[in-house]
Amino acid sequence: MAEIAVAGAGIAGLATAVALTQRGHSVTVIEERLDTTSGAGISIWPNALAALDHLGLGDQVRCAGGRVAAGAIRWKDGTWLRRPAPERIVTALGEPLVVLQRVVLRDILAAALPPGTVIDGTAVRQVSTTRTGVRLELSDSTVRETDALVGADGTRSVVARHLNGPLGHRYAGYTAWRGVAQIAVDPDVAGETMGPGREVGHVPMGTDRTYWFASERAVEAGSAPHGELAYLQTTLASWADPIPAMLAATEPAEVLRNDLYDRDPARCWSKGSVALVGDAAHPMRPHLGQGGCQALEDAAVLGAFLDLTADLPHAFRGYQAFRRRRVAAIVRESRLIGRVVNLRPVLLSALATRATVLLPEVVVTRHLASIASRSAFRLPTRDDAPSA
Repeated sequence: MAEIAVAGAGIAGLATAVALTQRGHSVTVIEERLDTTSGAGISIWPNALAALDHLGLGDQVRCAGGRVAAGAIRWKDGTWLRRPAPERIVTALGEPLVVLQRVVLRDILAAALPPGTVIDGTAVRQVSTTRTGVRLELSDSTVRETDALVGADGTRSVVARHLNGPLGHRYAGYTAWRGVAQIAVDPDVAGETMGPGREVGHVPMGTDRTYWFASERAVEAGSAPHGELAYLQTTLASWADPIPAMLAATEPAEVLRNDLYDRDPARCWSKGSVALVGDAAHPMRPHLGQGGCQALEDAAVLGAFLDLTADLPHAFRGYQAFRRRRVAAIVRESRLIGRVVNLRPVLLSALATRATVLLPEVVVTRHLASIASRSAFRLPTRDDAPSA
């Protein structure tokens, strides 16, 4: 079996390492950060739960988080824009989505790997292909030779640049905050609350915590002089419950603020013994909650192609062809939603957001199912394997 390096120990990298290890390969995950903890939550939709089931980890994730039939959308004064019946959502998706802390998901993935698989504190700085495999120059000045490389090193991926050359990285024009409140919210309001140029998401994370996020237009690299949580509490003070109470139950030090960026598409996801997964291949805005979910799909599909062929370049090429169309559509839609929410002037944003109520519920549910249901996740068959 092959020796394979994975650049990046986020969700994409760890899940891919699990898939490769399960097929007998010797895997090393190279991670720059020494502290990979995060207070943020993550929503695992049924499509990603199906991918985790394929990796044998779905039930562990279900047990570790809160199960939600999300989908409600309200205006900031509490009036309903969309209020689907929970049973309709669950029927359409195949099961509820699961919300858990991101670090818990990472721990589940890491525990499925042999001890010593992850090397923290160093990063891939340079990639070159050799006659027998791939040569990696690391940030600690060491060199590693490996049979193959999977780039899971995020939107600024060194591996993606190796395959594609320079990739433009542009500020999307707005920023996002994330946090976990030590308070339960009514499951009936799980979903989003909208306002002109702003959105706030809130979903139960177990019985006594709530994962939330907020976004609005802002200058790049900005910060709130009196603290991010204080800014949100002031800005959203008049919004309907549970938002003020939710913010009041959040620790200021645990609020994360991250500007949102678009990156040029990676034209090439694989070449020879090098492949990309997750944000390295297809960064997307967070509005459909599919960034981590699509990374999990990547890992499961890549592993499935290795079941179809023992030849790594052949498997990598099949994975790329199989995944590109589905992911491209989700990237486009996520960007479109972000543009609508952040239209200027804000009156246009408000009108566009409120107009979504005109869409029939059956149409919205069917479309959501095409993205996030268990049946939306598909594994390759022999017919999907590329010709040698």
